[in-house]
Amino acid sequence: MLVWSQSRQQYIPLSNVINGFALEWEDPLILRRDRTRVLTVQTDPSPLSGQTSGDILARVKPRIDALPLPHGYRIEWGGDAENSSEAQQGLFTTLPLGYLVMFIITVLMFSSLKNAVAIWLTVPLALIGVTPGFLLTGIPFGFMALIGLLSLSGMLIRNGIVLVEEIEQQKQEKDQRQAIIDAATSRLRPILLTAFTTVLGLAPLLRDVFFQSMAVVIMFGLAFATVLTLLVLPVIYACFHHKDMTPQR
Repeated sequence: MLVWSQSRQQYIPLSNVINGFALEWEDPLILRRDRTRVLTVQTDPSPLSGQTSGDILARVKPRIDALPLPHGYRIEWGGDAENSSEAQQGLFTTLPLGYLVMFIITVLMFSSLKNAVAIWLTVPLALIGVTPGFLLTGIPFGFMALIGLLSLSGMLIRNGIVLVEEIEQQKQEKDQRQAIIDAATSRLRPILLTAFTTVLGLAPLLRDVFFQSMAVVIMFGLAFATVLTLLVLPVIYACFHHKDMTPQR
C-alpha cells in the first residue's frame, strides 16, 4: 500500500512510516433514539404467508423477551406493534366522549332518558356473539376488532331506535302492551333482513388477513345481538314503562 509523501512529493510504501497495522471492525453508522445508541432489527411478513405482523409478534415475542440481556441493554418493540399501541391509546381516550355524544343524541331523539337507556342496554348483548366468534375462528383480537366493535355498536343502536320508534307510533293507536307486541312483530323482518345482508356482505373479508378480525366482530356480534335485541328490548321497554301498561283481566 502506497501513501503520498508531502516532503518527497511522491508515493512511498506504508511500511516506511509505520511499524505495522491490524484490521478492526467499526460501525459505519451509529443510530440513536432518545440520545441512546440503538441497534434495529426488522422484518416484514411474506404476503403469501397469510400472516400479519401481529401474528408473528405473538409467536416470537415470548422467546425474545426471555433472552438474558447484558447490563444496560433493553429491548423495545417498534413498527406495527408500537403504532397499534399508540392507536389503541388514542382510541380509548376519545371513545368515552364519542359514546357520550351518541347517548345524548339518542336522548334528544326521543326526549326520554328511559328510552335511550333501554336502547343502550342492548349493546352489551353483542359480546355474547363476539366471544364465541373468536373462539371458533381462532383469529386474534386486534386493533381492527376494536373498530368493528364501534361499528357494531352503531348498528345495534340503529336497530334499537327503529324498534322503539315503532313502539312509540303504535302507542298512539292502541294500548302499550299490544303496541309493543305489534311493533316487535312488524319490525322483525326488516331488522333480520338488514342484519342478514350485512353478515353476507362481510363474509368475503374473513379471508383478508387485515380485516378478518373486524369481520368476525360484526358478523357474529350482529347475528346474535340482532335476535336478542328483538326479544330483550321490548321486555326492557315494558319494564321501564310498566306504569303505562293496561292491566289485563
